[in-house]
Amino acid sequence: MTSPQIAAGDRIIDPMIALAGCSTGQRIVVAGSKSMELALELHRRGYLLAAATGNCGRPAGQYDIALVDWRRRTLHALEPTLDSLMNFLRPNAALVIWVDAQKPLANASLRTSVEKRGFVIVNGTVHDCGCALLARRSQVYPMQKAA
Repeated sequence: MTSPQIAAGDRIIDPMIALAGCSTGQRIVVAGSKSMELALELHRRGYLLAAATGNCGRPAGQYDIALVDWRRRTLHALEPTLDSLMNFLRPNAALVIWVDAQKPLANASLRTSVEKRGFVIVNGTVHDCGCALLARRSQVYPMQKAA
């Protein structure tokens, strides 16, 4: 029998995987209060290189994708988590952050927080249990020089 907590995590796994364009050969780090459960769910789905922040080793720029489940938590509390994730991510890494449905001001704050860490917002999605954004390191999307 599936617990309600894992079932709730299942609902965001598919949209997060789709948004990030994850493949089973990529190294994925999962952060958030349900990171271990989500990492185990990724393993069940064939993403064997996924790890939760609690068991992902020392930061060495080794992960291709970070999936962050930040539902029912404040955006202010997200800042230290993002800071700690930065050294785990490769220069071309993708970052997906899942949050509860946000007011426009909170969305702007989330975008600013992600962008000040060197990421460019690429895409987003809205789902019945929240919304998510996809960002990639800005080195992957260099700024265009004026002609």
